[in-house]
Amino acid sequence: MAKPMPPDDVLDLIRRGTVIPAHPLALTAERKLDEHHQRALTRYYCAAGAGGVAVGVHTTQFEIRQPEHGLFRPVIELAGETVDECVKSMRRRIIKVGGVCGKTPQALEEASFLAGSGYHVGLVSLAALADATVDELIDHCRAVAEAIPIMGFYLQPAVGGRMLPAEFWRRFAEIENVVAIKMAPFNRYQTLDVVRGVAEAGRAGEIALYTGNDDNIVVDLLSTYRFNVDGRRVRQRIVGGLLGHWACWTRHAVHLFEECQHIAAAGEGVPPGLLTRAIEVTDSNAAFFDVANGFAGCIAGIHEVLVRQGLMAGAWCLNPNEVLSPGQKEEIDRVYEAYPHLSDDAFVAKHLDDWLK
Repeated sequence: MAKPMPPDDVLDLIRRGTVIPAHPLALTAERKLDEHHQRALTRYYCAAGAGGVAVGVHTTQFEIRQPEHGLFRPVIELAGETVDECVKSMRRRIIKVGGVCGKTPQALEEASFLAGSGYHVGLVSLAALADATVDELIDHCRAVAEAIPIMGFYLQPAVGGRMLPAEFWRRFAEIENVVAIKMAPFNRYQTLDVVRGVAEAGRAGEIALYTGNDDNIVVDLLSTYRFNVDGRRVRQRIVGGLLGHWACWTRHAVHLFEECQHIAAAGEGVPPGLLTRAIEVTDSNAAFFDVANGFAGCIAGIHEVLVRQGLMAGAWCLNPNEVLSPGQKEEIDRVYEAYPHLSDDAFVAKHLDDWLK
């Protein structure tokens, strides 16, 4: 029996590449789901030109799965409904990606729920299988792929991921309904392992490569990889991004992505000014993601920007200890002042009332 695949137009969009923000979680001061602002966030991403949203992932807070919160299903359903409304009004396809976490029984339950809720792809986190062998990891992924088309996820160890060798990525790429891989090890060597694994599996061009390297977004989108595989020269590009960084200042992210796509397609060299902007984006990410404190405030930092824009009522996280680190607010102030051309505050201000209706 054939494994599930996304609709043809969704698969085409995934392979062409697009902007997929990792969706945050809007909460009230009582740390309950703020449906009003949660819907506004989804509408913002769609209106900004994102080609998809990823829900139930790290930026949405993994704690939504804890029984005391019980938010996984409500958050997934709310985002899915809101995206469907945007698709209807905007008359364009928007990809729905849902996070799949936990050991195999939990992952299968989540994958089945996502598929039943109309999600197109499951983003498979392997953080819960820290001690599993490569064989066990592949068996886990194959089981999940029976329920929903899957996107691989190389999550950096600093925020709960694990090391995944090139052998794993080659074997993972052989699963027939793997449609994409999000590479977020924040490490050039480990990113290279993923790209090489896909090439060696003979899936170059079929499996879409998405950057999750928030520290290297622009350069990832501009780079071409070349490998010799069985005597053939194989070329691959990172075609899009699924990024927590793109959860704010999203309108500019879409413009920047389109610029990178155009330059990469032209193949005529990268303007020096764009490389300078790449550094500015990375500097902004350092503030938002709290690199100075080992990413402790990475979710709270994204929230801080969205609160300033009016898209969230407060920067609250489910874990009350997850807050801005000392000095992080000042760092966000700094990059706001240094790089006003990277923000989309004017765009948000123009449309915010409509998104909050």
